[in-house]
Amino acid sequence: MKIYAPLLVAGALLSPLLALAGPSDYVYTPAVTYGEKEIDFKAGSASKKDEPNEAAASIGFGYGVTQRWFTEFYLKYKRELNEDTKFDAYEWENKFQLTETGQYPVDVGFLLEIERPKDHDEGWEVKWGPLFQTEFGKVQLNANLLFQRNYDAAAANDLLFMYQWQVKYRWKPQFEFGAQGFSEMGTVDRWSPQDEQIHKIGPAVFGKFALGHREAIKYNAAWLIGNSKASPDNTLRLQVEYEF
Repeated sequence: MKIYAPLLVAGALLSPLLALAGPSDYVYTPAVTYGEKEIDFKAGSASKKDEPNEAAASIGFGYGVTQRWFTEFYLKYKRELNEDTKFDAYEWENKFQLTETGQYPVDVGFLLEIERPKDHDEGWEVKWGPLFQTEFGKVQLNANLLFQRNYDAAAANDLLFMYQWQVKYRWKPQFEFGAQGFSEMGTVDRWSPQDEQIHKIGPAVFGKFALGHREAIKYNAAWLIGNSKASPDNTLRLQVEYEF
């Protein structure tokens, strides 16, 4: 199983993932597992009335370098304006666990993500911010405050603010359910008008299948509905990880 599991996952998912290219954001969580390695597949597609569909996908490899630091490298792809799927960017994601899990009422982490777009006129996209998680019985809550800016870009740009949240009911390891939300508010010092902000919310499912000897397949997926004029009407997103 150790040899074939990643091949099975890749074979089942790689083709449809690479056929996409658009919004595949996911909710970050603060926990880090030392020594864990993972192959991570993410994909998302968004639709809006009278506009071309957009899609995105990424393939990454991650490693728990220490008990506090998990790092992951991604290749990202996109499709937009009814064009063919094309390579979009390299991404280096770093997650830092700042508190011991369960030591305090709220677990805290920190995200630092650096992306180099294929179009170098976009400069270097940097995203960072605190990650929070707490639990009430079988209910797990996450909330993240994120900031993003492009550096060394051809055009001037401002520091943007966004947030994401997640609620999950841990029914069974193989199947959990809840909801997710993603919002983009505009610049830090001056939020965009309400109809120009991005707000997406919808039901989500989660699960983990243990394969033995630290191996597992995890998944989460959501259907997000736009709650503002600028938002996509519908977004479907999926993430599948092979952990070993």
